[in-house]
Amino acid sequence: MRRTEAARQLGRFVREHRTDGARRLRQAGIWLIAGAAGTAVGLPMAIASVGTTDGAPELAGLLLGIGLMGWGLGIWRLVQALRTREQCFDIHERGFTHRVAGTATVISWGDVAQVSTTGGDGRPLADARGMGSTCEIQLHSGRRIRVDAFTEDIRELAAVVHRAVHLGQFPQGRGR
Repeated sequence: MRRTEAARQLGRFVREHRTDGARRLRQAGIWLIAGAAGTAVGLPMAIASVGTTDGAPELAGLLLGIGLMGWGLGIWRLVQALRTREQCFDIHERGFTHRVAGTATVISWGDVAQVSTTGGDGRPLADARGMGSTCEIQLHSGRRIRVDAFTEDIRELAAVVHRAVHLGQFPQGRGR
């Protein structure tokens, strides 16, 4: 881990929480393939079923719906993966560093206004899709940092930030 002078001002390093961008890209690819397949099969079927009232129009509509949903979710995940590439949260004793796409923002515990979490809703595979657990860190400046289940150990990240900001229990560093 490369430490900047600004990060050194936050005290000793405690731990890091990386976001799995490759998993986001894989999901985007899966959704885009599903969208392409649904569209590729559904569109000709819809054209061929014009003027009929048998089951073909309903099946064509279902396939086109799957195709559109796949395209939409795939593009959404792809944009999300590109916007948050190389995202990482480095926790220090007096704050954390939020690194995204080659830029780092140093945030002290005093800069954080609110931490909120959602999660554990019980939906099957929700965390695997990145939709189960979320954490939102709101800064006094109004900026919001949204963290989803693609970030490793999101619950621990949220707990550390919450304890530091709301309870005054700062993490203890282990590094230089």
